[in-house]
Amino acid sequence: MLIGITGTNGAGKGTVVDYLVNTKKFAHYSVREFLIAEIKKRGMVADRPAMREVANDLRKQYGPSYVVEALIEKAKQETGNVVVESIRTIGEAELLKSKGALLWAVDADRKTRYERTLKRWSETDKIDFEQFCVYEDREMQSTEPWDMNVFAVMQMADHVFQNNGTPEELFQQVEQALAKA
Repeated sequence: MLIGITGTNGAGKGTVVDYLVNTKKFAHYSVREFLIAEIKKRGMVADRPAMREVANDLRKQYGPSYVVEALIEKAKQETGNVVVESIRTIGEAELLKSKGALLWAVDADRKTRYERTLKRWSETDKIDFEQFCVYEDREMQSTEPWDMNVFAVMQMADHVFQNNGTPEELFQQVEQALAKA
């Protein structure tokens, strides 16, 4: 089984991935980790603007699904189920669907998501709420094929998880989606 995970920032994509990895033994491939490695190769600071700049540069240069293609190529060595985390472009979603993958989306209330990012406090999360909203709005609806359009990708999802509750409630939703797969 191949599952792509999309969703809004801080919604719980990583929580779903951790659940799949720890309880269902999925192998995990991360767009974020791929991009951070590329950012570091370029000698840049791994913040949100750099993530977008590098991702867009790679997608312009090699095609709108390049990053996910590279991760799927790495995943070919796996013998079990695979989850690819953070699908952000229509091209990436279309590639996954063409490979028979499921596409799952995770969403939650914006303020709740921001509070989660404060707790996570990764290198790309060190921003105030206003900037969080600016970045998110920009990432939600680009018309460029190589740029992020999380809203359109979420519309393509086979299942959307609403994660405004507890982790256990989210895990119940994951189990229900797996049962339908």
